[in-house]
Amino acid sequence: MRAPRGLLALALCAGAAWACASGPETQPEGDDENIVIALLRAEAAGYEHGNGVAQDGPRAAALYCRAARLGDPESQFSLGWMYANGRGVERNDSAAAFFFHAAAEQGYQQAAHMLRRVGGPPNEVPDCMREAPAPAPSPVRQAARAAALPILANAPKDIADLVLKMAPDYGVQPQLALAIIEAESNYDTVALSPRNAKGLMQLIPETAARFNVANPYDPAQNIRGGLAYLRWLLAYFEGDVTLVAAAYNAGEGTVERYRGVPPYMETRAYVRRILHTAGLAMHAYDARVTTPSRALRLIRSR
Repeated sequence: MRAPRGLLALALCAGAAWACASGPETQPEGDDENIVIALLRAEAAGYEHGNGVAQDGPRAAALYCRAARLGDPESQFSLGWMYANGRGVERNDSAAAFFFHAAAEQGYQQAAHMLRRVGGPPNEVPDCMREAPAPAPSPVRQAARAAALPILANAPKDIADLVLKMAPDYGVQPQLALAIIEAESNYDTVALSPRNAKGLMQLIPETAARFNVANPYDPAQNIRGGLAYLRWLLAYFEGDVTLVAAAYNAGEGTVERYRGVPPYMETRAYVRRILHTAGLAMHAYDARVTTPSRALRLIRSR
C-alpha cells in the first residue's frame, strides 16, 4: 500500500524522537488514524524481523509503541511479546504485562493467554505510553465553538427540553449531556447494551443505584442520573472533558490506571466524538461535589 505523502510523514514523525526531534506530536483522527496505525505496525514489523531493513529492536519498539498508544491491540500484543521474550529489547515482564493487558481488554485472546504467563497487569505506565498534555484551549474560542454547534437541533425536542431544564441544576452544559446521549444511545430511551447499560445515557446497574435511578428506562430519571454522574466526573477530573468522556466510556478507574485516555480504539474514538460534538475541552465544575482524583498529578506530569 502506498500511503499519501502527508500520512507517511505523520507516521514517521509519530514513531519517536529518532524520527522527528522537534515540534508537538500531531494526532491523526478517524480513518487517517487507522492508516497511520497500519503504517506504523508494518514498519515496526520490518525492523523487528529485519524484513527489507536491518533489524533494529529499539526502533521497532518505538514504532509499535506509537501505534499502541493510538489503541492498536495488535501492536500492543507485538510489543508485549518483544518485552516478554527480550526480542530486540531488554526483557521486562512488567512492560510486557502492561501491553498484553491493554490488548486483552480489547478482546485480543492471545494477549490474555500471555498475560497469565508474565504475571498480570502492572500499575506502572511505560514511558513511551505517556502522551504530552494538550495545550489549554482559549475560553473565548471554546465558547464560540460551543455556541455554533447544531447538537440541540439534532436531538428530539422532548429529550432536548428535558436536558435544557435539568442540566443547569447539575452545573452541566446541555451540549455535553446531549453529546453523551447521542454517542451512548442515539436518543433511544429503551437502549440496552451487551454490558447491561440502559436507557438514554446508558447507565449500568451500579451507576443507576449510585445515583438513585430506580427506572433507567424513564427518560427523566435516566437523564437525572447521567447528569449527576457527569457532575461527579467533572469535579473528580477538575473539568477536563477529555478525561470525563474517557471515564464515562471506560470507567474512572481505567483512566487513572492508564494516566489518561486508555489506549483502546473504541474509547479514543468516543472521546474524539464527544469533544467534537460538545465543543468543550474544559468545563466548569463544583469542587464541593467530590475530592479530585489523586491521579491528576500523574496525568498532568506526563
